[in-house]
Amino acid sequence: MVAFSMASMSDLVFLLLIFFMLTSTLVAPNAIKLLLPSSNSKTMAKQTVTVYINETFDYFIDDTKVDAKDLSSLLGPMLEGDPEGTVVLRSDHTVPVQYVVDVIDAVNEVNNQQKTNHKVILATKPRR
Repeated sequence: MVAFSMASMSDLVFLLLIFFMLTSTLVAPNAIKLLLPSSNSKTMAKQTVTVYINETFDYFIDDTKVDAKDLSSLLGPMLEGDPEGTVVLRSDHTVPVQYVVDVIDAVNEVNNQQKTNHKVILATKPRR
């Protein structure tokens, strides 16, 4: 009697399913593509809020585009629950320093208003 067993086919399908589920979680979640500056330091911190500055000098808080003058008023409520929260700044490597300083000033303004100690960490990529 000649018969085809589907048991091995279902095993193969489940193995492929597990493989794709695992590899899909390894994809970087950055929605805004940036070329980060390089660094040798490996400072890690729990990030509370992420601020992006792209190559056209637009500011984003998480995925929402914001105006530079609204940074402190928008960051304030996001940092309110965590007195030592961290703002991770992901800036394109072509962005002038003044735009980075604007974000730092906005976080310092929130610190002065709320009497907190929030920090700004500049995200970098590993140096080759």
